[in-house]
Amino acid sequence: MAKNWYITVQNCFYMKNAITFKAGITIYALVIAFFGVNHFLIGTGMQNTVPSFIPGGVVWVYITGAALIAAAIAFLTGWQRALAGYLLAAFLIIIVLTIHVPAIVHAPDEAARRFPLTNLVKDMGIAGAALMVAGKG
Repeated sequence: MAKNWYITVQNCFYMKNAITFKAGITIYALVIAFFGVNHFLIGTGMQNTVPSFIPGGVVWVYITGAALIAAAIAFLTGWQRALAGYLLAAFLIIIVLTIHVPAIVHAPDEAARRFPLTNLVKDMGIAGAALMVAGKG
């Protein structure tokens, strides 16, 4: 009798965690999709964030947008979710190292550092969440 009660309680907590995970991943995927669509809507305005040593300019903004949308789809559907999480995290860390850190280092003053610093923190937070999604699979 006691064992059945324990299994029932354990199943209840598992279902609660499953619902929480699905809600969280849905919200996260919608945010990632928003960022991806945003890359297409204001791509030309973002092209100056592509480092000068990388040829192609705005093309990379659109590729980034497509990658973000693909990650969001993978998170929502569950297809290759872990791989998408690892790739998104790696991509965001590369963005932090090649775009945000140089922008902070080369900023002429404190006010000019705020925007890239905010983006650095945002992208690291999103990368951390992507790793949590990848770990959950």
